Amino acid sequence: MVFRNITISGGVGTGTTTLAKLLKEHLESEGWKFFNGGEFMRDYAIKKGLIDPKNPQHHLASVYSDDFDRKVDSGMKERLQKEEKLVLESWLSGFMARGVPGVLKILLTCSKDSIRVDRVVNRDNCSVEEAKQHIFEREEKNFAKWRRLYGDHNFWDPKLYDLVIDTYALSREETFLKVLNKLEIK
Repeated sequence: MVFRNITISGGVGTGTTTLAKLLKEHLESEGWKFFNGGEFMRDYAIKKGLIDPKNPQHHLASVYSDDFDRKVDSGMKERLQKEEKLVLESWLSGFMARGVPGVLKILLTCSKDSIRVDRVVNRDNCSVEEAKQHIFEREEKNFAKWRRLYGDHNFWDPKLYDLVIDTYALSREETFLKVLNKLEIK
């Protein structure tokens, strides 16, 4: 295999967690390890009392200290440099993997925001307005923080990624097969 590690990046409702779960089902028996940055951050924030445990998916990067964010982000890059057979799912994992050889950097997008909203409504059992606020407020505030921490970057610039998939018109299985084809796995 050309790639020794994989990153999965993308916004709320683009399918990153679904893709990671499908890859886990397929690759875990071959020794691949999986890290979900969102779960890690939510667990930390709940433990520290930074977010409501009844609504943990609706948290913002602004609840974490700058030092904590930097540690987590640099830790991802270190793991990608040192480890093999690692799948990192995180908004910034692909950005952090810049310059690290052997990493397949995947970016999932969804060209129709209404589809993302619908996915969040169904996933989180919330209203359309709550889903819109969750997606767009969270992205706006997170990107503002990351630009302050890391500079004025487009963190999801397709040029930074090896594989960009618009999940708008693809099923989860079609998205998964595109990744397997890129990995040259049957």
